[in-house]
Amino acid sequence: MLFLYNLVISIAGFFLKIVALFSPKIKLFTEGRKNVFAILEEKIKPSDKTIWFHSASLGEYEQGLPVIEKIKEKYPSHKIIVTFFSPSGYEVRKNNTVADTTVYLPLDTKSNAKKFLKLVHPELAFFIKYEFWLNYLKELETSQTPTYLVSGIFRDNQMFFKWYGGFYRKALKAFTYFFVQNESSKEKIEAIGFHNVIVSGDTRFDRVNAILERDNTLDFIESFKNNAPAIVIGSSWPKDEALIAEYINQAPEDVKFIIAPHNIKAEQIASLKSKITKSTVLFSEKKDLDLSDFNVFIIDTVGLLTKIYSYGTIAYVGGGFGNPGIHNILEPATFGIPIVIGPNYSNFAEATQLVGLGGCIVISNKEELKQNLDRLLADKAFLEEKSRICKTYIQDNKGATNTIMNIVS
Repeated sequence: MLFLYNLVISIAGFFLKIVALFSPKIKLFTEGRKNVFAILEEKIKPSDKTIWFHSASLGEYEQGLPVIEKIKEKYPSHKIIVTFFSPSGYEVRKNNTVADTTVYLPLDTKSNAKKFLKLVHPELAFFIKYEFWLNYLKELETSQTPTYLVSGIFRDNQMFFKWYGGFYRKALKAFTYFFVQNESSKEKIEAIGFHNVIVSGDTRFDRVNAILERDNTLDFIESFKNNAPAIVIGSSWPKDEALIAEYINQAPEDVKFIIAPHNIKAEQIASLKSKITKSTVLFSEKKDLDLSDFNVFIIDTVGLLTKIYSYGTIAYVGGGFGNPGIHNILEPATFGIPIVIGPNYSNFAEATQLVGLGGCIVISNKEELKQNLDRLLADKAFLEEKSRICKTYIQDNKGATNTIMNIVS
């Protein structure tokens, strides 16, 4: 089975080069890996002490960041190496300041794994949430490198729990500890013979809680909001925007709307703007304008949404009408903002929990959207109760990073 795994990886590498001719994202995926070993040879000396963190994409990086920061404090003389699998993570965080070196992870072939780990020679290795690359894990086990899974989630449909998944289960022997998010994951991993597992919780709660300690001021949002109630629509997709635009067009004049779409391509922004009949301004157009004159502010740039949530009266988080589902609800929750989402959220534990607690409202159509947004705007007690639930949920679930750091040597 391991032979077949290596064969599939090699074939995938070949076909990705062909697909890259037609796909800009896959081109980033392949081109970005061409110089990884040269970069590592240049930036890491054989005498350097290093610690390696791997994340699949941006969300996992953000999830692991509290641990990276604590490790950096604990081991100030070590170089921190961060790798990404996906372009959507690497391209956004390639210039981060927490790591000494940030690169793509070379494809998981035997030769790549050997060469990568010879160059990086980490004293500790961390995998965030998931991505179990068999050759890398085998080399880490062979070198007896302490290896940890941070904020892990295990589900029944994973290869480890199939009758034919023995070679995957064997790879898990590389891990010194599994820090998992919940009891269900702990039970699953223990059922296949691993007892070096601790329910630490989800480090994302520590990450979003830390947001409260930074300066979240945005002068242009303050000017736009002008003390009016504001509904922040974060990471929206076209299906979300169709409902939201209809609501905006009939909403009270004293309510402001800030929309930060998931996709900021010019044609999609233009399409969104065309659906809205109220006065609308784009972030890219804001210079020299009196923003308080507008009802709708479309943020056609990236990197501002978290701070924008701090100005919200209500948050609508997009993605719930598509696959894989909703985007990050923890950021608005940490500011104590009631959250409205679409129906596709069951794959996200935090959403399921917050819906169950009552801090997050699920809608399936425009009528339900209108009913719930209208009530949140009109019923102060209802809004404050939802806000309290969201804020308390974040505070009650922080602390995973400290649990991890108490064990990592």
